[in-house]
Amino acid sequence: MSKEHKDGAGARGGGPPGGRPMGFGPGPGMMGVPGQKARDFKGSLKRLSGYLKPFRLTLIAVLTAAILSTVFSILSPKILGKATDKLFDGIVNDVPIDFDGIVQILGLLAILYVISALFAFVQQYLMAGVAQKVVFRLRNEVNDKLGRLPLKFYDSRSNGDILSRVVNDVDNISNTLQQSLTQLITSIVTLIGVIIMMLTISPLLTLILILTLPLSFVAIAMIAKRSQVHFKNQQAQLGSLNGHVEEMYTGHTIVKAFGREKESIRQFEEMNDKLYDSSWRAQFISGIIMPVMNLIGNIGYVCICVVGGVLVTQRTITVGDIQAFIQYARQFTMPITQTANIANIIQSTLASAERVFELLDETEESPDVAGRGNVARPRGEVEFRGVNFGYNPDKPLIENMNIAVKSGQTVAIVGPTGAGKTTLVNLLMRFYEVGDGAITIDGRDIRDLERGQLRSLFGMVLQDTWLFNGTIRDNIAYGRLGATEAEVVDAAQAAHADHFIRTLPEGYDTVLNEEASNISQGQKQLLTIARAILADPSILILDEATSSVDTRTEIQIQQAMNHLMSGRTSFVIAHRLSTIRDADLILVMKEGSVIEQGNHEELLSQGGFYADLYNSQFAAGPSIPSAG
Repeated sequence: MSKEHKDGAGARGGGPPGGRPMGFGPGPGMMGVPGQKARDFKGSLKRLSGYLKPFRLTLIAVLTAAILSTVFSILSPKILGKATDKLFDGIVNDVPIDFDGIVQILGLLAILYVISALFAFVQQYLMAGVAQKVVFRLRNEVNDKLGRLPLKFYDSRSNGDILSRVVNDVDNISNTLQQSLTQLITSIVTLIGVIIMMLTISPLLTLILILTLPLSFVAIAMIAKRSQVHFKNQQAQLGSLNGHVEEMYTGHTIVKAFGREKESIRQFEEMNDKLYDSSWRAQFISGIIMPVMNLIGNIGYVCICVVGGVLVTQRTITVGDIQAFIQYARQFTMPITQTANIANIIQSTLASAERVFELLDETEESPDVAGRGNVARPRGEVEFRGVNFGYNPDKPLIENMNIAVKSGQTVAIVGPTGAGKTTLVNLLMRFYEVGDGAITIDGRDIRDLERGQLRSLFGMVLQDTWLFNGTIRDNIAYGRLGATEAEVVDAAQAAHADHFIRTLPEGYDTVLNEEASNISQGQKQLLTIARAILADPSILILDEATSSVDTRTEIQIQQAMNHLMSGRTSFVIAHRLSTIRDADLILVMKEGSVIEQGNHEELLSQGGFYADLYNSQFAAGPSIPSAG
């Protein structure tokens, strides 16, 4: 989805405290960082397990399939050892080798391997279904939750953090359920099965192998502790590098305009060097685990071979059993290493689950009042009656605001940054709830209307255009569901956009790219006006839409906006006071209060705050900053 980003109320006058710019959430690799743990491990595990309860029977089938697959696999070395014994007996005792018996054994082995593979397939198939159904439900819950959260939730959190929870954390849960959980089951079953089979062959050799375990655990713990620090540094450096790359490529025009290419490259190389150093150390140290495990395992193999050879000479064990035991010994260390790794992944997954659950537990918008009806034929009469509001209850921003707007009037809202202009609009559309007092439309308290129906009464044209990746036709038709081709074209003509659209190679089928940079800023604005015209709202909210375009385009946009405003109640957040001389009512706001109201001539004649603001803006020409 493409848009010109604006930080909403948090970046504008009167926005809520704590508004933050877009951040960079951790990428997919971040989710498996060693050492990332949930603050409430048991609580998160219990809650996540609740999503698996409807699939209890399927999970029992998965566990059964895993056990059977592993059991058939574990039996194979023991049976293969019998084939070795037949060969050994034939060679040592100088008797005919029982090839028929060997062939039968090999055939049995083939059957066992096929059965084991079939059960493994069933296990993966069933678990994939469970994992995807759980994540499907979780994604739906998160998506529904995001639609019910108030605007203050988005104003107080970075986009990167929200996206990280919705995408990366949910994907991490999905991967763990589908892969790591089945691996954990298989590893535990394999470990238990291998120990049982080794004990049936030789308790002494089993004891020798188990004695090497403490050495393995100490080695893994020491290496993991060292690598964990470097993995964390790796992710931190990767986040910094990604942020720098995104920032530089997004603002590449500014970088080139100020000749800062070399500085940008220098910063990139510095961050890249740090990332290289952290990544190299992390991968090198973690890569030592397998060689060390192999070294310890080989020590065990030597001991097993020496003691096993002695036992063979004493006729207390067969060569086939020694061969089977060595195979089991090799299988013994692998599930231990896998279980240690999976335990770390599960810690990370529960941390991800905790972050998702935190989002699901956020306070939602107050529910709509049902059964009170909607505005059947809206006229657009708006009234603020003794409205009080503050983003922080201890710090009121708007106090005792009283405004009466008649149907079809154009109301301009002016004032310095932080005066509360955007806050007034947010209250009007119920993005925030008033503290005291009431806002009415056609005499109806907006709290008695469903939010969807209330917001359908409004059309918005903002200074920062919002267009998504799609055709021009789709972007205009976004204004009304089910709009026909003729209605889209009529809206474009009314917005003075039809001509430039038809000059494009694909016309209305032209696809806007990710940033909609294949059309000009003025053309973007005309498309947003066409979209608003198609929506045919009763009340308009307009932000200064012509501040970043040339004079000719400004005239076109102003003509389109005049057509759009005709016969509709309009609220105009004014930055350049020259554009609101003809407004029916001008509200002058300062520190959350309407300190003056009237038309342009009345306010100038009063010689108050508006007159000072107006004169200061035009006394020294265009170099004076705008009021908004």
